[in-house]
Amino acid sequence: MYELLAVATITLLAVVSPGPDFALVTRNGYGFGRKIALISALGIAVGVQVHVLYTVFGLAILITQSPGVFWLMKGAGALYVMYLGYRTFHNAAGLTVGEVTGNTPSAWQAFGMGFLTNALNPKTMLFVVATFTQCVQPNAPLWLNLAYGLLMSLLHWVWFSIVALAFSTMHLRTLLLARQGILDRGIGAALFGLGASLLFANAVS
Repeated sequence: MYELLAVATITLLAVVSPGPDFALVTRNGYGFGRKIALISALGIAVGVQVHVLYTVFGLAILITQSPGVFWLMKGAGALYVMYLGYRTFHNAAGLTVGEVTGNTPSAWQAFGMGFLTNALNPKTMLFVVATFTQCVQPNAPLWLNLAYGLLMSLLHWVWFSIVALAFSTMHLRTLLLARQGILDRGIGAALFGLGASLLFANAVS
């Protein structure tokens, strides 16, 4: 019971802190509407399982002990976050409430954005590794560790679904889209800066 509460508490504290996942769902919520934002939230939840699986099956040891592999994973994650920031900052497609344009992502694209944003996020990697290291007993059965991983995904899905619903409501979305250029530049700059800081931190470490 203690391990379950610890995993749930740490996950909730980590998931509500702003980061690439939050920025993506927020942007998709006000930019493309509820459906796209909710699908992105689902992609994020599934992306968590990438980190859970390699942690549970022992690949976390390889990542933390091999500087080359660890740097590649951090570098790929940082560059993808920077790419999302660049695309958002330079977004020139103005949207209105209820409008569907050729720039609106498909369901698979929305899912892929959420999945890759989380799966390539080095902070999520470190969070999952740290959580399992601190809260899960080494001799715990495999099914129990996988259940903890599913709990992590469930909490991510619930939280980001709430974010998606909040930022895709008609009133709030209308207000946000009226200032879409400013919001896109702000979120884009934040994402690019976050990715750059991760890349820089990796380069000097």
